[in-house]
Amino acid sequence: MCAAALPPLAARATSVGSSPVRDILALTERPGVISFAGGLPAPELFDAEGLRAAYDDALSTAPRRALQYSTTEGFPALREALAARITDRGLPTGPDDLLITTGSQQALTLLATTLLEPGDTVLVESPTYLAALQCFRFTGARVAAVPCDEDGIDPAALEELVVRERPKLLYAIPTFQNPTGRTLPAARRRAVASVAARLGVWIVEDDPYGELRYEGEAQRWIAAQPGAEDRTALLGSFSKIMAPGLRLGWLRAPDSLRRACTVAKQAADLHTSTVDQVAAARYLAAADLTGHLDRVRTAYRARRDALLDGLDRGALPEGSGWNRPEGGMFLWARLPAGHDAAALLRTAVRHDVAYVPGAPFFAAAPDPATLRLSFVTHTPEEIAEGLRRLGKALAAHVS
Repeated sequence: MCAAALPPLAARATSVGSSPVRDILALTERPGVISFAGGLPAPELFDAEGLRAAYDDALSTAPRRALQYSTTEGFPALREALAARITDRGLPTGPDDLLITTGSQQALTLLATTLLEPGDTVLVESPTYLAALQCFRFTGARVAAVPCDEDGIDPAALEELVVRERPKLLYAIPTFQNPTGRTLPAARRRAVASVAARLGVWIVEDDPYGELRYEGEAQRWIAAQPGAEDRTALLGSFSKIMAPGLRLGWLRAPDSLRRACTVAKQAADLHTSTVDQVAAARYLAAADLTGHLDRVRTAYRARRDALLDGLDRGALPEGSGWNRPEGGMFLWARLPAGHDAAALLRTAVRHDVAYVPGAPFFAAAPDPATLRLSFVTHTPEEIAEGLRRLGKALAAHVS
């Protein structure tokens, strides 16, 4: 049978490319590769027993509810438990303030769908989360980068850019940012909120990593800062505190915006998986999530320190630099001037080690010498071996 010719694709489907991170992950799945590329939580640290018990409970005590269609807004018990957690973290929240989503990526997509028209301007950090760039460009929006330094957004530069560009929204990951791992200080959070309030810009605050802190003091969300309360959409995820395979996220937003996102979600998938929501609610009610997170943080802290120790010992060429994230999953490094991390990656993969070149994370003017290293997936011993391979690969590429 002859295949029918494919109808012409919509312009949005041809104007946005595949994720380089996903492409690299496909290259590094063969056995023996030590990959610093993907932000994959360590599978041996998943609370498999606790989650199995939660699913058993959901299916044995409430099978008709767990296996049935649900409301678009989300399973009530899960929203109640989540609202209590957010309130405990310093942002008063009720169940009706929340929309449960199929991962926090869907929450970002719903916001883009409801807020952006082709040609609208979105401001992002430089560099920023790659899938956010994909999401915004898919709507036809114009993406502009806010000048940043080692602490994140420069509020004065943000104000100047808002006045000049009149953006629809600002997207930011203030805590343990992806890809850099940096955290926006408290004074800058207040300043960003002030700019938003005075100039009328909306903020999308993405916080998938906030509970993975290994040192230092917790920072209040931008959504909790004076002036930002009624113009911030806060996104979160269960991927880092439970398991990414659950595909559970959440959106907290003012009523009118949340209702619009609910309608957009109805058009996308009707609702997020009921059985997963019910199980997550049972897990939050019965499991020792605090103890689980303490174990995860302890392991990830050791892995971060192993990566930092290996870098200090000369895994990268002389003249390289890197930061020391207080939490999260990523470290940002820069090779000496003249190096191209994308070109070096091909040599690294031949040595069974991988990372993500930094250039794709920039909305404009990419820095080809940068790279992102994820430290959570492998043990300290594997990290040490991976850095040894990386050092050999870089030396082979230069020679």
